[in-house]
Amino acid sequence: MKGATYPCQNVTDYPNNNTIFAVWKFKKVPGIPAAFERLCALVDNLNHSFTIRVPSGRASCVMGIGHDAWLQLGLPTPLPKELKPFDAITGAKHTAVSTPADLHFHLRGPDMAVCFDMQIAITEVLAPVADCLEEIHGFRYWDGRSILGFVDGTENPVGAERQQFAIVGDEDPAYKGGSYLFVQKYLHQMEAWTRLPVEEQEKVIGRYKGSDIEMPDAVKPDNSHSALASLEDEQGNDLKIVRDNMPFGNPSKKEIGTYFIAYANTFSTTRKMLERMFIGVPVGNYDRILDFSTATTGSLFFVPTMDLLDQYSAGDAS
Repeated sequence: MKGATYPCQNVTDYPNNNTIFAVWKFKKVPGIPAAFERLCALVDNLNHSFTIRVPSGRASCVMGIGHDAWLQLGLPTPLPKELKPFDAITGAKHTAVSTPADLHFHLRGPDMAVCFDMQIAITEVLAPVADCLEEIHGFRYWDGRSILGFVDGTENPVGAERQQFAIVGDEDPAYKGGSYLFVQKYLHQMEAWTRLPVEEQEKVIGRYKGSDIEMPDAVKPDNSHSALASLEDEQGNDLKIVRDNMPFGNPSKKEIGTYFIAYANTFSTTRKMLERMFIGVPVGNYDRILDFSTATTGSLFFVPTMDLLDQYSAGDAS
């Protein structure tokens, strides 16, 4: 429907039961702009189609675009204010690595069939011009827990706060309605983790395992995950990101992990959280969870509004 105004992509949707995360890198071949035009139309089509086909299923397809791809595709300049290649964060013991990526797809569905069909359609368009570097099949584990056994995302914004913290506003008018997307693939050292008594695991996370209640400040270690992943501005107001993390795994190959995915109205908030985790507060007092979870990827993208994707699907953006 050309000429219509489309809303934000579905970045504020709540996690679904099944997810595919896919990271793509363009090849050095002709045909990339034409494929991207088809892709923009496809994202729109997939979201509309599955809204009709699975009306209560909360299915969605979200596409993010990396810095280098943005320039290669000739998307609008100046770029979103904080869209840059992600610079690795190196602490005394652990590193938030930086890995190359051009496009990211976040595919949600009530069952894997929905995600699977969306990934097939995307692959048909992209395979001639890009390589898929990561394809992670995530799933809801019990009552929203990670494989480590603790509920993931308890401090996530809810309701109107999701829009407030995830969507770019007047601070960057040209990209109002967009969102900064950051992802990391974490692999867990499960043998070491399961050897820890539950009481020690709780000190690593900063929450009680069964109840998901946060430890009192007087008890919670200052290098626990909940202590270091929390952030406030200079006025003492909470700074948050919208996480849509999902567990994944192949137990027979001892590959079990969490795909960390964060949407935010500014990447600087996400980066400050990562610096607190990897460098520590004070320096050297890093997040203890990193002794059991290793980041193997790290990439930043920008999620443009649907109206911008619609312009490109018509090949008439300027």
